[in-house]
Amino acid sequence: MSIAHRVRIKKREVRSAQFNRLVNVTLDWQRSDGRWQEQQRETVDHGDAAAILLYDPRRRTVVLLRQLRVPSFENGCDELMIEVPAGLLDGATPAACARAEAEQEVGYRAREPRFVFDAFMSPGTLTERVHGFVAEYGEDDRIAEGGGLEHEGEDIEVFELPFDEAMAMVADGRIRDAKTIMLLQHAALHLFPTPTTPAPTRC
Repeated sequence: MSIAHRVRIKKREVRSAQFNRLVNVTLDWQRSDGRWQEQQRETVDHGDAAAILLYDPRRRTVVLLRQLRVPSFENGCDELMIEVPAGLLDGATPAACARAEAEQEVGYRAREPRFVFDAFMSPGTLTERVHGFVAEYGEDDRIAEGGGLEHEGEDIEVFELPFDEAMAMVADGRIRDAKTIMLLQHAALHLFPTPTTPAPTRC
């Protein structure tokens, strides 16, 4: 249901326009009881993104990466962030971006990325919408070393692990990145179902 009739943007002030665009927005919001209330909010915009989980259904493995994330480090996370390949769209379609990031960051060719979700990762502050994909891969799909782009400051460690171990890492807090958790949970529900225990054989 559209809320456009309940929002009156009065002013947008750009406070910073470097890697992220920080904008102070002054608006009138029509409350549920019909009264109008002036509010001020800050929005951070650095564009939309795509993320992809590579999985091998035969060997029950996934490909993840580790890299430095300065904001999480500043918030007390004294370790590399474990993630799926991801990056900003920069004018590409979400599927094309997902393919490119898989090759650039982890060195794998993504077979037919399948769309899973688009989600606002922190809608109280960020305009960013992440498009999530999954794609099968095999051992023959490793076409490069990965590692990201040095001129962009990327220094990425690539690793493959059993899917069950990845889920254990979510449970014990070693995996803390939201998009990665979401894609792994999707995989748990739809790609790697728990094997059914066979019924006991009657004599």
